[in-house]
Amino acid sequence: MNRRTKIVATIGPASDSPEVLSQLITAGVNVFRLGTAHDPVERVLERIKTIRSVAEGHSGHVGILVDLAGPKVRAAFGDEPVELVTDTTVQIRSGEQTSTATELYVNVDKIESSLVVGDQLHMGDGSATMVVTDVGAAFATAVVQRGGIMRGRPGVHVPSSRLTQSSPTSEDLEYFDAVVAADVDLVAVSFVKTGRDMRALHGEKPPRGPMLVAKIETQAAIDNLESILEYSDAIMVARGDLGLECSLPGLPALQKKIITASVAAGKPVITATQMLESMTSASQPTRAEVTDVANAVFDGTSAVMLSGETAVGHDPVLVVETMAEILAEAEQNFDHDRWTADIEAAPTNVRDVESDVRRVAAAMRGAATRAAAALESRVIVTVTGTGRTSREISRYRPRAEIVAVTPTERVARQLALSWGVNPLVGAAEGTGTKRVMAILGRIRDAGYLKPHELVPIVLGNSNSALVSNVMRIENVPSD
Repeated sequence: MNRRTKIVATIGPASDSPEVLSQLITAGVNVFRLGTAHDPVERVLERIKTIRSVAEGHSGHVGILVDLAGPKVRAAFGDEPVELVTDTTVQIRSGEQTSTATELYVNVDKIESSLVVGDQLHMGDGSATMVVTDVGAAFATAVVQRGGIMRGRPGVHVPSSRLTQSSPTSEDLEYFDAVVAADVDLVAVSFVKTGRDMRALHGEKPPRGPMLVAKIETQAAIDNLESILEYSDAIMVARGDLGLECSLPGLPALQKKIITASVAAGKPVITATQMLESMTSASQPTRAEVTDVANAVFDGTSAVMLSGETAVGHDPVLVVETMAEILAEAEQNFDHDRWTADIEAAPTNVRDVESDVRRVAAAMRGAATRAAAALESRVIVTVTGTGRTSREISRYRPRAEIVAVTPTERVARQLALSWGVNPLVGAAEGTGTKRVMAILGRIRDAGYLKPHELVPIVLGNSNSALVSNVMRIENVPSD
């Protein structure tokens, strides 16, 4: 696997056929994202089955991420476009009626109670902007500051600190139960504010249950990032609403902060929103978009996400192929040594000092990274039952590819999100040297290793070991 940064692609009308899904996997998709804001749960479950069926015909492992809608404020427009004209007045009301250019209906009870004069309301990730000028007993009045074309159910950004709705919503919990029963690999939670929001999703911890992805898109989430990291399995930098909630010029610095904190904690992190937005209709990205994607790589992101580009774009496969090329090129200039040094210099992860056993395991992971660098090994081998060992080594961003041998397909699909990790399903039977040689032989036969090359391998001293507490350097057997 030459490319280390993973690609998450959103599925929609332009990409949900078996033929296009197959082409997307070939083009380089690692994880498919299914939204819930516009589709009933039956449609989401149908897409999960289709993706699983298509993925079986490909080598490698493809994960599925279901994105819970959360307490998103949305306006209801019809199929025909409606123009919000600059300097005109709009009434903002609660309800499900179809909105017009002068009356905006949103899906929040008593919306006027959540607004104050002077609020800026952004629609459709900033496609149009209004300023609240009056708040009455039944509705609020706003003036369109920047006009735009609206259709469907665009989001309306209201300052999250004033919304009484919490995340996850009751609808989210219903979706969650349904997709967990369908064996989905990852579930994203929208508009998270604290770690308590993530704890509201009960169930088995991964790998028996899905990995929980916290979407960072509110100021409260930035303020409570440490607690959110503690109760999450992965993080998404949701730049759409985050760019509206916080200072837009400050967004690049926030992206760097979130990515660095997430990787340091051993959590995969996805950078999302408008990565290649112009390719929704164009055949190539803008120079600014290419630079944005490359900078996300330099920031250390685990994955980048495509949204409308693959859901409704004119050529989803071309978008993924283009993204894969940009990522591979950017990775040629990634400073692995600096990143590894920064991670080693960072404060010790709290979870790794819970016991002497875990401290030993953490030392083994760091030793494997240093050994691979000293030996110029192409591969670091991990044997993992939960995926944690592979994810912890991934946070060092080594030059070597991480081949993760795991006994379960579920863990392999969840590892599809982790930077530089190539999962391989297989048992690791036996003990001692015989076991290690059998593992290396299987990886050699899969084409990742060559006979006689030196490779570090991290594993537990037996299949029943709770943590990886052994690191060995071995020559790959010839037969």
